[in-house]
Amino acid sequence: MDPNVVLPFLSSALSFAFAVLVADQWLRRRRAYQLVWTIGLLWYGISAGTEFLGGAFGWNEPLYRAWYLIGGFGVAAYLGLGTVYLLNRTRFGYFVAFSLFAGGLFSILAGLARAKEGHPADAGAILAVVAFSAIGAVAIALVTWRRRSLVAPVSAVILAIASLAVAVLVLGAPLPAPGYALDPQTGVPVGTAFPSNVRILTPPFNITGAFALVFGALYSAYIFMPKRRLIRIGFETPVVSQLARAVAVVVNFFASIPGAWRAFSAGRLNSRVPATILIAIGGFIPGWTSGLNRFGITWSFFLGELLGVIFIFLGFLVSIEVFSDLRLPFTRIVLARRDRSERDGAIVDTGRPAP
Repeated sequence: MDPNVVLPFLSSALSFAFAVLVADQWLRRRRAYQLVWTIGLLWYGISAGTEFLGGAFGWNEPLYRAWYLIGGFGVAAYLGLGTVYLLNRTRFGYFVAFSLFAGGLFSILAGLARAKEGHPADAGAILAVVAFSAIGAVAIALVTWRRRSLVAPVSAVILAIASLAVAVLVLGAPLPAPGYALDPQTGVPVGTAFPSNVRILTPPFNITGAFALVFGALYSAYIFMPKRRLIRIGFETPVVSQLARAVAVVVNFFASIPGAWRAFSAGRLNSRVPATILIAIGGFIPGWTSGLNRFGITWSFFLGELLGVIFIFLGFLVSIEVFSDLRLPFTRIVLARRDRSERDGAIVDTGRPAP
């Protein structure tokens, strides 16, 4: 019952099962966000699977490279991209642009941290990460301003290019013997075996992806909860109006919580609200424990992974729209179906901008 074996196994098994259910939803509805989330969940399952194999049978260099490439760059980024597709017709693209730019700036902090450890990254490598993140952020902000329907495709192209680049770098980076690195106290894998020029690449992927997943879920909750608007923005000044709207959403969200709680107590709250809040919690927990892992606090890493996928899975199960019936995946055999009267108030497209 080694937790370094059991917890990753459970995370991997649940992620793969979850991916199958979402893939089945995509085959029926052909929504782009369902396909992207399927990919993100597969990455989640594979990443946790490498941890299970390493804990159960011992780590080796190929397993360690796969863990770092998929877990360090793929999981959060692709789950976050799914949320970008879900909110493609809203102003959420501005937040994605800000997150990508912030992720590039965090690479500078990552470079400073590696320098303190005695392994400085090349200044040119840090500058390249910041420049790519800034260019990508400007592109996403521009398409959000001019044509919102292109936000998700543009974000996907940026992520695809970045994913190919890091795959080449991670798979080709020289690693000191034995070809992997584990925390000596907990046995949890850490990224210290990779060169600093590779390690500084992770912030744009993880910060952008985690922010999109967590805050996108909260924004979806705001869209569907009964709202009390203390602040209304009626002007259209570039940058200023977007910042003002961001402040307004935050203030109005907290002001709307009492009304949402009353609706929940009365059984009138849209199922998307508790569902997306659970998803936000599920995105936050592994993001937090993964961040602690980078600072040498590794005991919570595997537990955070498992709790994250559990909360996200619960969020999807709570949502009547996503799982209106239970059936054998990839078949037409329905095992259980929710009452139509229960479903009618919940089947709403979350891509709709908040009024």
